[in-house]
Amino acid sequence: MFNYALPIMLAVAAGISLIVQQALNANLRAALGSAAWSGFTSYLVGTICMVLLAVALRDPVQSAAVAARVPWWAWSGGLFGAIFIGLAILLIPQIGAATLRGPAGHRSDAGLTGARPFWSVGRAGAAGDLGADGRRGVSGPGRGPDPAVAA
Repeated sequence: MFNYALPIMLAVAAGISLIVQQALNANLRAALGSAAWSGFTSYLVGTICMVLLAVALRDPVQSAAVAARVPWWAWSGGLFGAIFIGLAILLIPQIGAATLRGPAGHRSDAGLTGARPFWSVGRAGAAGDLGADGRRGVSGPGRGPDPAVAA
């Protein structure tokens, strides 16, 4: 049982970081006025972080021969990542980060974007729930997205 504790905690941290990343990207879009530049910035910072990780782990740069053996479809992960990031940047101000992730993540948006998951509108705020304006227990009708964020 305890053999899985660290991997489970890391998986939870990864899920939380995904929600936070999407909320920050949506906020950056609002600040920059461009979904494309927000997505580019996200990928640029991510690329720098991965280079630093590779250097820290002392991973060798792969040869062209190794890269040539990789099937073409294996290189398409970045394409689908870009589609996800681009759509998330556009959709999160309207539907919220948690809605984009689905019902299992409905508490993890934590008011970062101001948008509420569509299924939670009209419910009374539960203990520990952060409403659309970031205060505890204020979810419900009339608590729409923050106009400064929902560009």
